[in-house]
Amino acid sequence: MADPLILALDQGTTSTRAILFDAKGAALAESGRPLEQFYPADGWVEHDAQAIYAASVEVLRDVMRKTGREPSEIAAIGITNQRETVVVWDRVTGRPIHKAIVWQDRRTAARCDQLRAGGHEARVTEITGLLLDPYFSGTKIAWLLDNVEGARARAEAGQLLAGTIDSWVIWKLTGGKVHATDATNASRTLLFDIRKQAWSPEMGEMLNVPLRMMPQVLDCTGDFGETETALLGRSIPIRGVAGDQQAALMGQGCIRPGEMKATYGTGCFMLINTGESAPVSKARLLTTVAARVAGRTTFALEGAIFVAGAAIQWMNEGLKARGGPEGVEKLAIEARDDLGVVLVPAFTGLGAPWWDAGARGAILGLTRDAGLPEIARAAFDASALQTRDLIEAMRADAPDAFRDPESGKAGAELRIDGGMSRSAWFSQRLADLTGVCVGRATYGETTALGAALFAGVGAGVYRDVEEAAAARPETESYTPNMDALRREAAYVRWLDAVARVRSQA
Repeated sequence: MADPLILALDQGTTSTRAILFDAKGAALAESGRPLEQFYPADGWVEHDAQAIYAASVEVLRDVMRKTGREPSEIAAIGITNQRETVVVWDRVTGRPIHKAIVWQDRRTAARCDQLRAGGHEARVTEITGLLLDPYFSGTKIAWLLDNVEGARARAEAGQLLAGTIDSWVIWKLTGGKVHATDATNASRTLLFDIRKQAWSPEMGEMLNVPLRMMPQVLDCTGDFGETETALLGRSIPIRGVAGDQQAALMGQGCIRPGEMKATYGTGCFMLINTGESAPVSKARLLTTVAARVAGRTTFALEGAIFVAGAAIQWMNEGLKARGGPEGVEKLAIEARDDLGVVLVPAFTGLGAPWWDAGARGAILGLTRDAGLPEIARAAFDASALQTRDLIEAMRADAPDAFRDPESGKAGAELRIDGGMSRSAWFSQRLADLTGVCVGRATYGETTALGAALFAGVGAGVYRDVEEAAAARPETESYTPNMDALRREAAYVRWLDAVARVRSQA
């Protein structure tokens, strides 16, 4: 009998993709569709949930066509998704009541400020591990209920369902039979008690969100039902679900305390595994669920950078730099290194450790000698320097994670993936500006791989997460070689620039 195959659906911020993996973690085929963004007002970002589902079906079918494999060969489907993006839909018609509100959206900033001014943030952090920021899903759901005519009454009557993108896609794929999410996605909603592993009545009341709308919370390797037969020619079990960053943590093999990764996509998200301990960060990092398998929950500290690859995209679209990301990189390599140009890409505010929704972007240090090359380099450097911010915060919260267990000296490795990590030049620049060794995954799609590995555990392809993690890609290593004085001078310039753009300065 042929080895079982695992199908991964990766529903991201800018695209929807499917990848077929074998049991050794090798990708056999993939298919993708771009995802349109909608910007109805300053700081607002939306997606069409119906289009997301349609694209999900298209890419799943396309991968099957490309490989010619039979549905009976697929052991399971794993799903990973943009985490805080939220949909509210009618439980009878299956129609969303509004476009999906994307994780980048800032429309609920004033509500978060009100709750913070009311002294609620400490309690919110104690229950959820999160901060009061419009980034998370709970205030988005409340906004939809308050701003779509009749929505709140329908929600109170049990007529509406809510969930992150994984829940929406699962509900649609199973023909409305399963309304479920996993613990990692639940932990990003502001409505989930991460220590009790249950929806929090206190948070539901605080945010004015009826918890009856919310999905059942399962393990990352749980039984999420089966796809409708007509979709792929056979019902296929869905046995793995994780938010994109936790899926990447799995795909990078970071299953032990102290192991950390950063994914450079539209934004950058860095997580360090803290095991079964759920520390409360003193540096305004998030405490989040890393995974829940066989009822055992492990946690992570996380820092979120809102704009990483999006800054490179902005160079192409906003400043008309030619040649796509490769063209921007070519400009960056040509730049003079002595001009000290700094770009703070706070297009939608600043994430961890600043958490300033009102900050806006700026370019500083311009002189007559500076041009597009220097701005291009500053766009790449912004991702590295924001990563340095997160490393400093994690070092303050978990200093032991940055020490080699044998020598006791600084020895942590940052495992990286995502679009920007494909650049060897950026990988070296990241090591230089952070002062940390960087391990670049030789296979870049670790988010989809992580979803597949969770599904493989859920379907019995792997005995446990340890066996699944052994299928992770090898890494290429980059060691810092920048002079320490230059590195610290660059970081001082960055901190000064951040201070200048902050709304709370």
